[in-house]
Amino acid sequence: MKKIHIDASVKYDVIISHGILESCGNEILKVIPKSRAALVSDDKVFSLYGEKVKKSLEASGFEVVCHTFPNGEKSKNAATYIEILEFLAENKLTRSDIAVALGGGVTGDMVGFAAATYLRGIKFVQIPTTFLAAVDSSVGGKTGINLESGKNLAGAFHQPSLVICDTDTFDTLAPETFSDGVSEAIKCGMIADAALFEKMSGDFKENIEEIIASCVSIKRDVVCCDEFDTGARQLLNYGHTIGHAIEKCSSFSVTHGHAVAIGMAIITNAAEKIGFCESGTYEKLIGTLEKCGLPTECPYGAEELYSVTLSDKKRSGNSVTLVLPQKIGKCVLHKVSTEELLEYIKKGLEK
Repeated sequence: MKKIHIDASVKYDVIISHGILESCGNEILKVIPKSRAALVSDDKVFSLYGEKVKKSLEASGFEVVCHTFPNGEKSKNAATYIEILEFLAENKLTRSDIAVALGGGVTGDMVGFAAATYLRGIKFVQIPTTFLAAVDSSVGGKTGINLESGKNLAGAFHQPSLVICDTDTFDTLAPETFSDGVSEAIKCGMIADAALFEKMSGDFKENIEEIIASCVSIKRDVVCCDEFDTGARQLLNYGHTIGHAIEKCSSFSVTHGHAVAIGMAIITNAAEKIGFCESGTYEKLIGTLEKCGLPTECPYGAEELYSVTLSDKKRSGNSVTLVLPQKIGKCVLHKVSTEELLEYIKKGLEK
């Protein structure tokens, strides 16, 4: 078992272990008194792990009510968010009760947003069941939903009270879903840890707890110095500005991690072409992405991507802050005008 402490506006632990779902109720009880627990999950994840988590919570003295919604990114919308709020209200949860998010990033983001806004804020626990959620979205307090115009355009900062990651849940993931998390782990290596990047080039699955702990530690260090995303935390957006545009252009048929992989490839290619980063960085990144079964080619043109990025939440007036690599293990923030952004995208798509 590994435990990472997060010292943000809410202090909490991230517990990483295999087989911990059966005792998750006891872990939650250590930080939250017995109360009502709203267990929210998508239909697919609940069929796999819902009853196990429910029984563990009940065995620890929690009164459990359950709600599910259809799995997939298309459920991450205002309608599903309102359904969750109505469920909490219908079951008369109070501010002494908790919400428990069981699932991947979609579930964690929506349940976190509901917890942030229901009764102006109740506590919630993240139980990520995907590699992507474990290394990224379950930690840091960003919650939200998608709007028709783009990803995560409505949301709130709301830190969980606890994160419980059972690595056994990764055994039921499709290879494509698992690789979404691999993409985010590669991102962590690119922005802050060259040694982690090198591990992702090898057989890292035997050290999966260590990999998750490294990614969570990187995110912790960034979040704790910029919890509300006004400066350094934007480093975590490496590959995301263009990645989110790819997701939107594909009507979300391209998954988040795969889109971020392509986004990292494009922005790194652009950075190297203008002499911003160390020669060979792009080639190393492409090699690692391909070895991990991640895409590197973009099916969309520069103008199409550019049009969507103008609705990105990271845009400020007529400028966008890009995350550009200088070398493996080091990225920096670089503000460009919206006109310059188009040129970066064009350069990134060039061969």
